[in-house]
Order: sequence, then structure tokens, then C-alpha cells
Amino acid sequence: MRLLFLACLTPRTGNCFTAERIQDHIERAGHACVLRDVAEFKSASDVALLVTQEGPFEGALAIHLFKGGRLLLDAGVPFGVVFGGTDVNEDVKDERKRKVMEEVLRRSRFAVAFSKELKEKAEAVLECGTCKIFVQAQGIETRVSSDFSWSGFLHGSGVCVNAVEDLRVFLLVCGLRKVKDPLYLLKAFSEWHAENPRVILIIIGPKDLMIILPSRSSLCEFIDVQSGSCLSEVGLRHTPDTANAAPWIWGVPVLARDIPGNAAIVKHEMSGLLFSSPEEFVSLSKRLLSDAGLQETLKKAGKRYVSECHSSAKERTTYQHLVDMLH
Repeated sequence: MRLLFLACLTPRTGNCFTAERIQDHIERAGHACVLRDVAEFKSASDVALLVTQEGPFEGALAIHLFKGGRLLLDAGVPFGVVFGGTDVNEDVKDERKRKVMEEVLRRSRFAVAFSKELKEKAEAVLECGTCKIFVQAQGIETRVSSDFSWSGFLHGSGVCVNAVEDLRVFLLVCGLRKVKDPLYLLKAFSEWHAENPRVILIIIGPKDLMIILPSRSSLCEFIDVQSGSCLSEVGLRHTPDTANAAPWIWGVPVLARDIPGNAAIVKHEMSGLLFSSPEEFVSLSKRLLSDAGLQETLKKAGKRYVSECHSSAKERTTYQHLVDMLH
């Protein structure tokens, strides 16, 4: 079976990684999956032309009901859609987009939500027709770099200390964009660092940089990739993000901003810590660093959650089954 797959393919973004992972699942089942960037097309008629000129395609798939799904409405082939928080929390506020998304759902063979909460939200705010919505959390896979030097990285980043093991590092992994609000913690963290020079915050963005950190007992991870309160016209992003869950594989505690997307993954004081302000982040971090028992509890719960809910093998089986519904 030959499938057309539309997604936002901006390099080093969650959408891009998700699309490439799903493409791999589909192709491992013996199908051909042609992945194309939604930015290449202005309208559904552009995709219809592609299907005519570069076909035949027996089916199609898209990530996002509006960004991707609307482009498949004139494709002339059965299709399915994958959606997240952008669709049901942001795009749904626009009446024109909402009507388009409802039409996409009515005509889809299936839809996939990344969480139970997103499925329930979609059913509450959109007329889904007879479309069957499946829940499949995003699969997580990590790889260990054999030649990565933690101390070398820190020194190269301008952190000059004699004993790296004495540091308490908070790592913020996010795109350096306003919607991610990477400087949200800067003032409060700077004040804490002035009190305790052993605590440092490192912000790693995706541009030309891919770093895989080894698991270390001295590394405490902060992930807040969803912050967006500084842009009122964009609003908070509520999509559950696997960047929140990936550190659990390494045995690293997670702190996350208390917004719906993060709270759907991180359970406060059970698998991680949720904060509502920079000051609360500092307070919870101090507590975490001084409580070895809490650290161990969060690490164990996090690892268990990833293995149960973000299995790459289960994700593969789900998408391979769903593709069969396009026959």
C-alpha cells in the first residue's frame, strides 16, 4: 500500500520527530509512506494535484486536524488523522477552523489522540460524527552517546568548576522561541545561583545541536517545553510532550510548569513536581535536592510510567493496525 503522509516538518521539532517515527512504523509493515511538509501546500487542491501527478496513493495520513487534515479533503483517497493540543485547545477557538476540523473528522476513517484527555476534549468541543478516535501515547526511544563527555560539555559551555560532581544542573530542553518562553525562570534562578553557585541552568535549543546526556546521579532535570504565557495571542500550549517523559528513561527527576499538557503526564509528587511560578520552582527544587527519598520515588515512578504508557513497540503495533483501516 502506498500512503501520503502530511505533517509539519520543521527540523528538530516534536512534529517532525513524531512524523518520522510514525513513517518508520508504517514502512516496517511493508507499506510505502511518502512524507511531505504541509508548508509545501496552500490548499487541498494542491494536494489533489500531487495525488494525480505523483500517485497512485491508496490512502493518506496527516498530523493536525487543521494544518494537515484540511489538505486531504480533496485528495480522493481514504485518510486518517493524528491530533494534539493545538487542535482542540487553540484552533478550535477559531470558528472557521473548527468547522474545517469537524469536516475532517467526519470524513476520516480514524483519528488518533495522544492522550485520553485530548480524546475527551475533542469529543466535547467538536462534532466528530462517526469517526472512531483511538488513544495512542507517543513512543519514546533514547540512545546513549559513547563519546560524550559531561565535564567537557560543561567546560565548553563556560561552566568552570574543579569538581563537576558537585554541581546541580537543571537542563531546559526547548526551541528558542517566544511561545516556549525559555527565559521564564531566568530571574528567579539567577537569584538562587547567587545564593548557591553549585546550581546552574542550561538551556539547550535544537538549532544545529543534538546532545544526549548520560545518566548521572548529580543531574536533576527541569523540562518546561510548553510554557507560552508571555504570548497572549498564542495562549498556553497544552499538548502533552514526550520531552517531559524522556528523562525518566535516564533515571532523572522532572519538574514541569503546571499547565494541562504537562499535568497530563507529570503527576505532582508522584512522578514529578509541578510548579506555577518561578518562585515555586526554586522552592520545589530546593526540596528535591535535599530529599533523596523523594528523588528515588520520582525516578522509579517516572521509569514505570514510560514503560507502561510510552512503549515504542505498542505505538508501532497501533499505527500498523490503523493503516489497515485505510484499505
